[in-house]
Amino acid sequence: MKLKFTILSLLILGTSIFSKANDSLTVDQDLEQFQAEIAFQFYADSISNSLKYEHGVVNLKNNIATIKIPQGYKYLNGEDADMVLTDLWGNPPREGDNMSLGMLMPESTTPMSDSTYLINITYSPEGFIDDADAKELDYDDLFDSMREDMKDANPSRVEQGYPTMDLVSWASPPYYDAESKKLHWAKELKFGEYPINTLNYSIRVLGRKGYLELNVIGEMPVLEEVKSNINPILESVNFNEGNRYADFNPDIDQVAAYGIGGLIAGKVLMKAGLLAKAGLILAKFWKIIAIAFVGFFAGIKKFFGKKEEPNS
Repeated sequence: MKLKFTILSLLILGTSIFSKANDSLTVDQDLEQFQAEIAFQFYADSISNSLKYEHGVVNLKNNIATIKIPQGYKYLNGEDADMVLTDLWGNPPREGDNMSLGMLMPESTTPMSDSTYLINITYSPEGFIDDADAKELDYDDLFDSMREDMKDANPSRVEQGYPTMDLVSWASPPYYDAESKKLHWAKELKFGEYPINTLNYSIRVLGRKGYLELNVIGEMPVLEEVKSNINPILESVNFNEGNRYADFNPDIDQVAAYGIGGLIAGKVLMKAGLLAKAGLILAKFWKIIAIAFVGFFAGIKKFFGKKEEPNS
């Protein structure tokens, strides 16, 4: 509620400023667009200035893992990260284990920068992932299966008010490092009629009782930058002693019902109801939100800018 009140206040403020400056002018569509963009910039700047960035070493999820913030990056805590994903970037609210533990982003950008990307961090306590299937996977077959699953899920997405989602290609094919127990791959996605395709670069760090998820969210033009930084990102996150993959105890620890293929495709997880929510794959929708603000601003401006008709 506080965020929505702030948005409305800023829009009204922008309207008031420009109404007073232009009382004697006939405001045309271009000027309204300009005013709306400035009002939206006020809003974006206020949100960006409220975020509290961290550097150094951060403990994750009650100290089960540690992240050493890579050089050239900054970190947001889970509360700020969820606000960015939902209120700024237009993703559905996330609950339970889907809530963010934190977020990395390039040092020189803000969530509203055109060329930025974010690395959202979550933890899935789904059990120990047996990686025995890693060497036998056919990634072409896996891709075809994933694409069909996304198509099948689109009617449900539309019914819940979200755009369709289609898998275009591997932006980077899956790679599993059996020694470090880290897996990464990237998908190129198309959301509805949005003109720029979305990048989802997925990183999984396997542990004793589940895995850390690092999901890079941005638009396709940032792919090369992400790939050039993938090694320091991979090296920055590790489970702490007692929660590492090597600490697995078959006598007491649960084993997940899927392996590496299930992590990549999500097919087994969707059948189990674990990935059914429409907001699982995140996207960068703030430009669409900005367009909506322009329309909202124009409506408010007309409402508050009305003058009383003189009595005849």
